[in-house]
Amino acid sequence: MVTRREALATTAAVASGAMLLGRASSAAANQSEPTPPGWGRSYSGGPPDAPAQAPGLPGRDYTPAITPNGTALPFKIVEGVKVFHLTAEEVLHEFAPGLKAKCWGYNGRVHGPTIEAVEGDRVSIYVTNRLIAPTSVHWHGVFLPNGMDGVAGLTQAVIKPGETFKYEFTLRQHGTFMYHSHHDEMTQMALGMMGMLVIHPRRPTAAYRVDRDFALLLSEWHIKPGAERPDPNKMNDFNVLTLNAKAFPGTAPLVCKKGDRVRIRLGNLSAMDHHPIHLHGHFFKVVATEGGQIPQAAQAPASTVLVPVGSTRDVEFIADAPGDWALHCHMTHHVMNQMGHDIPNLIGLKAGDLDQKLRRLLPGYMTMGQDGMGEMGEMGMAAPKNSIPMVGDRGPFGYITMGGMFTIVKVRDGLADTNADPGWYAHPPGTVASKALADELKRDGIDA
Repeated sequence: MVTRREALATTAAVASGAMLLGRASSAAANQSEPTPPGWGRSYSGGPPDAPAQAPGLPGRDYTPAITPNGTALPFKIVEGVKVFHLTAEEVLHEFAPGLKAKCWGYNGRVHGPTIEAVEGDRVSIYVTNRLIAPTSVHWHGVFLPNGMDGVAGLTQAVIKPGETFKYEFTLRQHGTFMYHSHHDEMTQMALGMMGMLVIHPRRPTAAYRVDRDFALLLSEWHIKPGAERPDPNKMNDFNVLTLNAKAFPGTAPLVCKKGDRVRIRLGNLSAMDHHPIHLHGHFFKVVATEGGQIPQAAQAPASTVLVPVGSTRDVEFIADAPGDWALHCHMTHHVMNQMGHDIPNLIGLKAGDLDQKLRRLLPGYMTMGQDGMGEMGEMGMAAPKNSIPMVGDRGPFGYITMGGMFTIVKVRDGLADTNADPGWYAHPPGTVASKALADELKRDGIDA
């Protein structure tokens, strides 16, 4: 009986010989038909039987990525193969304090744990289905044999409830990727069946190495206030917008030491919406897409990057400005939560004695929204059972009128523990915007 290790060794030898022959024949062919300028030899990773290399290990071959509010999928090594196990199952998930829903995810989590590996690893990913419906898993953006692509009905049979399938392939690229169900995608992805997949380079260069490496998966949901499940049939008006399946104030901060070189990997598996992600206080460089690294000469400085549906973008920057800096989607309705949707437009309404009259029937009634929506969070309005207010949470200077796809990059000087929230930033004297004094207005000729 041939062991897996012997099979891998044989494959490596055959593949090496085939690659040499392939290069020779390609060179001969290219003498008459040269590759057009700017075009590569392969757009699918080359031969699918590329030889596997020794499994890459965290701490030795790569610095693990950080998944705020999430975790990495554990693995074991069996006969030179890195073995993972995903279990698709129903999960009771908390999006933010006060809002829970029955979702579908992996290994007891929504979203599923981040899968991390190294270019050249041979990986074996077992998928057990404990759902009530068939499913499959697609490895989004990954070079692999066609039969491992995970499209139910096209490249494989469905994984029926109670069954376990095995996906096995050798990783022939590095970068930021994703995985998700590819059976009844509208339903299963809308219920949470997705996760991040990070593949590190086999021999990382100095240009690749960073101090903090964060992975954020963007998604959107429709959960009616009080409902116990997301609605997978909605095509618009998503009212829960999330980073790693959390809406602010449930999102964990991204903590950095001053001077850290930081990478943020952004993946978008939202149903309908692209997301322009904006960082305050710094600019970054867009260094990679799901298709690979962007040459340094083409890396553009920006403070906002558009992450289209089904895409990933890696951005990198130096965290050199201490403070609590907002990181959020710049679609303004994507930084609201449930209770900001489907409410009447009362902007500019003059309520007059309306409140007084209505309190005869509804004691405590108060007309809200005529001055905007920020007052709703500031005044602590009660939300229906199992729902969250339209906007945010209390901050050091008052109420933060942001929700949804919003978090905070916390940069600190001399920080000892980057795995703990350092609390709110203590601003140096004279560095906080404040109410202008009368003598200042007079001095500067400001007629207010």
